[in-house]
Amino acid sequence: MQPFTAFTDLTNEMAIPTDGTLSRVLFRDERIRVVGFAFDVDQELTEHTAASAAVIQVVSGRLRLTLGGESIDLGPTGWVYMAPGLPHSVVAAEPTVMLLTMLPARTETA
Repeated sequence: MQPFTAFTDLTNEMAIPTDGTLSRVLFRDERIRVVGFAFDVDQELTEHTAASAAVIQVVSGRLRLTLGGESIDLGPTGWVYMAPGLPHSVVAAEPTVMLLTMLPARTETA
C-alpha cells in the first residue's frame, strides 16, 4: 500500500458534466471515505440522511445546503460538519466541485 494519496488539482479529477452530477470515490480506508462530486448548475442531491458523520468542503463553485431545515450558501474554502442522522440536501448554485468526507460510525466496545 502506498504511504500517501495525492491529488494536485481536484478540479481536473472531477470534470463537471453538462446538466448532470458526477460522483467518484477518491480515497477509502478503514477510517474514512472521500467522495468527489461535480455538479452542473441547478443539479442537486435531494434530502437524505447518513448513518455516519460527514464533512463537506467546496473546492470550486457555490452550493446551497439545507441542514436540518436551515439553509446556508457555501463557496470555495467553505466547510461544514454534519452529525450522523442530520437531514440535508445540496443544490449547485453554479458549476461546483465538492468533497464529501465520511467518517465511520463509532461503535461501543465492552
